[in-house]
Amino acid sequence: MGLPLERVPDEALLSGLATGDPEIAVAFVRRFQRPVYGVAFAVLGDPRLAEDVAQQTFERAWRHAAVYDGRRGSVRTWLTTIAHRLAIDAVRARRAVPVAPEDLEALVGIVTETPERRALADEAAERVRRAVAALPPEQARALVMAGIYGMTAREVAVFEGVPLGTAKTRIRAGTIKVRALLEGESEGKR
Repeated sequence: MGLPLERVPDEALLSGLATGDPEIAVAFVRRFQRPVYGVAFAVLGDPRLAEDVAQQTFERAWRHAAVYDGRRGSVRTWLTTIAHRLAIDAVRARRAVPVAPEDLEALVGIVTETPERRALADEAAERVRRAVAALPPEQARALVMAGIYGMTAREVAVFEGVPLGTAKTRIRAGTIKVRALLEGESEGKR
């Protein structure tokens, strides 16, 4: 008899998912349900919608298990990326609800203190949150809108009431500063 399913490596479990074995499917979902739901909830802020996105994520993983490439990242990273993209699509689909400019500051909070912190509670995520929090507010907002909410530079420009070039500059400058802060931390640990 083989390993118990809870000890099977992630990649092997994903490969087994494509076989349609219900026991493997249950083990796969149980292993990854918290981070997948956590990412969806962090982006959406709605438990029911996050559940729907999590379910869609697992369905997509089942349908596309054969295209997973372990050289590009872990199974967990692959799944949370799928969840993040589906959640962004859901946000875009329901974007008809306007957001007051004064509420925009709360977007930065999404990356600093949310259920995402619990779902992706690791050192790397904490470093990214600290780096984003260290940015000037306009860069942090632009970076969060683009990176977390999947807004285009044009959408950020309209939302912020600034020229497109300014929005692009804020996103790029924020990205460069976060990268520099993260690289500086990494070099400081060596």
